[in-house]
Amino acid sequence: MPLQEVYRRLFEAFGPQHWWPGESPIEVVVGAILVQNTSWTNVEKAILKLREAELLDPRALVDIPLEELEEYVRSAGYFRIKARRLRNLMQFIVDRFDGSLDAMFRTPLAELRPALLSVSGVGPETADSILLYAGQLPTFVVDAYTYRIFTRHGWIEPETDYHRLQEYSQSQLPDEVQLYNEFHALLVRLGKEFCRKTNPRCAQCPLRELLPPGGPIGSDE
Repeated sequence: MPLQEVYRRLFEAFGPQHWWPGESPIEVVVGAILVQNTSWTNVEKAILKLREAELLDPRALVDIPLEELEEYVRSAGYFRIKARRLRNLMQFIVDRFDGSLDAMFRTPLAELRPALLSVSGVGPETADSILLYAGQLPTFVVDAYTYRIFTRHGWIEPETDYHRLQEYSQSQLPDEVQLYNEFHALLVRLGKEFCRKTNPRCAQCPLRELLPPGGPIGSDE
């Protein structure tokens, strides 16, 4: 199935999603760490506290005692783990780019992505979210919703890993930041509202005509 047709149908059904919900690149970077295994609502509370304390700066987040940072991000859950991961990423930005996000995002994508993945606590989805949403760099973000939607429609095999799914997606789409941004957000909305993990709403789904005969593949209804 051509993914541009999938994108067209989702955009017609849902319209623009206005992602990512951060007010600045540093908020997006921080949010990409804090949103792991939690909702954005919980992350917003932590970011608000960091903003009010004037801590939304790589150097400030490196200098603050770790125990204090843990308290600021407590609302995001797993706060001790996330505080360490956030500290690791901010230390990387300070050490490699003198604390400048502008300098970091001027680095070629082919060089910056592996560097981000070398930071403890930064996996492919987190790295690509930072690159796409904070850095405006053309890399397609894959998440659990993407995998679920694509496997249920039979577009990929169940054993397809993150990088193969990313390559599959990027091979079918123009290399455009705005399209990658919007498509990922649309897939998230589809996954939350229709292609749910249990009790999917296939009959009402905007992509229902694209399902294989017999219904979704491997649906865990």
